[in-house]
Amino acid sequence: MGSLGADFVCPHDEKELEFDPSAFPPFKLSEIRAAIPKHCWVKSSWRSLSYVLRDVVVVSALLALALFLDNWKFWPVYWVLQGTMFWAFFVLGHDCGHGSFSDSAFLNSVVGHILHSFILVPYHGWRISHKTHHQNHGNVEADESWVPMSEKLYKNLDFATKFFRFKIPFPLLAYPIYLISRSPGKKGSHFSPFSDLFQPHERKYVVISTLCWSIMVALLYYLNSVIGSLHLLKIYGVPYMVFVMWLDFVTYLHHHGYEQKLPWYRGKEWNYLRGGLTTIDRDYGIFNNIHHDIGTHVIHHLFPQIPHYHLVEATKAAKPVLGRYYREPKKSGLIPFHLVGNLVKSMKQDHYVSDNGDIVFYQTDPKTL
Repeated sequence: MGSLGADFVCPHDEKELEFDPSAFPPFKLSEIRAAIPKHCWVKSSWRSLSYVLRDVVVVSALLALALFLDNWKFWPVYWVLQGTMFWAFFVLGHDCGHGSFSDSAFLNSVVGHILHSFILVPYHGWRISHKTHHQNHGNVEADESWVPMSEKLYKNLDFATKFFRFKIPFPLLAYPIYLISRSPGKKGSHFSPFSDLFQPHERKYVVISTLCWSIMVALLYYLNSVIGSLHLLKIYGVPYMVFVMWLDFVTYLHHHGYEQKLPWYRGKEWNYLRGGLTTIDRDYGIFNNIHHDIGTHVIHHLFPQIPHYHLVEATKAAKPVLGRYYREPKKSGLIPFHLVGNLVKSMKQDHYVSDNGDIVFYQTDPKTL
């Protein structure tokens, strides 16, 4: 095993000294799989579609209520609620991308395109890059989502890039930019079939998704000409921004641990199991059910084929095998306010990893922004 060396960040308290999160796990992926009840792997198209119907009804009802009241006292409430439901749409489309929505690839593709195009996400472009993320989770060199920058890359960034990547609230608005140009140090667009994100045989799928995305953009442009930019901003634009903030907030917190430093791997030190164990479960309080239990993230990362409605049960079954490698999420009240503090603290200290070493931890730029 590689030496931590200068990449090791001292734990916060004596309790953490007792456990090294980068230690090679004493169990196999097959042992975790065996602990999960067989019915947790079963996908029900009708059950999955019922969640889509539920969310569509809620989104439609919120829109109807907002248009009926048309009151500035209600619009902020609508924005938060509707943006939250847009995020719920994304999670169901995310299940389609993993194939955990249904055993039918055709149904997954149709529902995924409808849900994701509505919130301006190119379904196949995102699906393929997200698959890359899951196949390489925890790998500094090959991961795709919130992957840490090397020290050399970080120190060569201009001030503006550092500011917008680490200064709250700007990182919570990063997703549209990521779709267009990915993260610093990476090239390619989720909209271009010729991006290095995609293999030649995947290009036709990217074209289809970009076309669906373009149709939604055209529809929004038409609505803008009919109802005006201010009204479109109220009913769609602001909820879309709330959705983006939810997406960046959740995905960041699932791959950064302020409470306990998490390892990242290179070379021979990385494998699928070790990488998956660097993810974190989070308790989002009242939003757990609304967001289709996306907070149960560890088992999802190890076994993305499991439908979201079985993740909680699968996690309970796997915990005895995982032991201390499973980090129990801090229990939340109705609203997960504590996670906001975790995000801010992590953004202030998780800046880059060393250029050297096969087991590395986030380090902090002493020149705080």
